[in-house]
Amino acid sequence: VSTQSTWEAVVSTQKAVVSTQSTWKQWYQRRVHGIPIDLCDFDFEILEDEPFQPPEDGVYVRGLFLEGAKWDPERKVLSEAAPKELFSPCPLIWLKPAKVVDFEEVPHYNCPVYKISSRFGMLSTTGHSTNYVMAIRLPSDKPQDHWILRGVALLTQLDD
Repeated sequence: VSTQSTWEAVVSTQKAVVSTQSTWKQWYQRRVHGIPIDLCDFDFEILEDEPFQPPEDGVYVRGLFLEGAKWDPERKVLSEAAPKELFSPCPLIWLKPAKVVDFEEVPHYNCPVYKISSRFGMLSTTGHSTNYVMAIRLPSDKPQDHWILRGVALLTQLDD
């Protein structure tokens, strides 16, 4: 699979994140850097501007929606949702595979990503919900509990 064709397939749809987690981790650790898979994971960067070329490592994901919060582009942190606004678009996110020990430690919220807003699904053979995708670390100036109590999550699609 060429980098260019992978770039075009992944950046064009929000549903790419559904199969991204394990696929990219395996590709990164096996073929690119040869590090054990249990030592690598995704780090995340929120991008304000649309990139002109594919990332050297990882994947860009667009089209996610924040439920119960919004992104503050000026402060570059998660912030309170506007009154009567349940969903807001999430900016482009760069999923960057890296060694966990190399992650930049910043205050963040481990935001769950769900395929649909109902947030429930069948338990798969791995013991995980079929609706849960992964957690994305979003920079925040508030503690985890603040966002958990508000039910903040990322969604790949909105209900009709």
